[in-house]
Amino acid sequence: MTRYVFASRTGWPIDEFLRRRNNLPGEWITVTSKSDLTPELLRPLAPRYVFFPHWSSIVPKSILDAYECVCFHMTDVPFGRGGSPLQNLIGRGIRETKLSALRMTEQLDAGPVYIKRPLELSGSAEDIFRRAASTTLDIVEWMVATEPSPTAQTGEPTVFVRRKPEQSEIPGSGTAESLYDHIRMLDAAGYPHAFVDHGGWHMEFTGASLDGSVVSAKVEFSKLSPQS
Repeated sequence: MTRYVFASRTGWPIDEFLRRRNNLPGEWITVTSKSDLTPELLRPLAPRYVFFPHWSSIVPKSILDAYECVCFHMTDVPFGRGGSPLQNLIGRGIRETKLSALRMTEQLDAGPVYIKRPLELSGSAEDIFRRAASTTLDIVEWMVATEPSPTAQTGEPTVFVRRKPEQSEIPGSGTAESLYDHIRMLDAAGYPHAFVDHGGWHMEFTGASLDGSVVSAKVEFSKLSPQS
């Protein structure tokens, strides 16, 4: 029986995988932590593919060389290689993108492409990640059924820089739309939410909506520590 590995460190792809598991052929192993992804685990399995949706960690060269490893990147590569693709896209005012399935190589997001599927960037980051998880499993099902050969990327790469937590602070200027985008692009579990520090309080913003020039959002207050 053909074996596959599904490695993810976030709940959205795992939830979607479990929802569809009974429709997938073969034997499947799930990996949810970096420490569990070892050559010792993979060697006896000899997986046909190792899928890495929303993994966000460097995969050792020994694994990349030994197995066909597939990642899913939220840009139309070679545009947008690199970190924080969702936030970098929305920050540039982009409303639609592609979810690219890539053969992983040592160079980040530079491997050949199996397929690209459209992905809409409306709603909160959590909405988008759930949408991406569904599209990811569509691609997984297609790859298992067809075993496609990837095609080398063409064109000049544009590289995104991974965002830092302090960049979640709400800018002091901008439009209502840019404020709305700033809040929603950070509104997902595990991400540093949009915030403002003022008067001894740390305020985090989620659940944003935009009505003309008015932005509404949920705000959570916590006391700043004295050294902040």
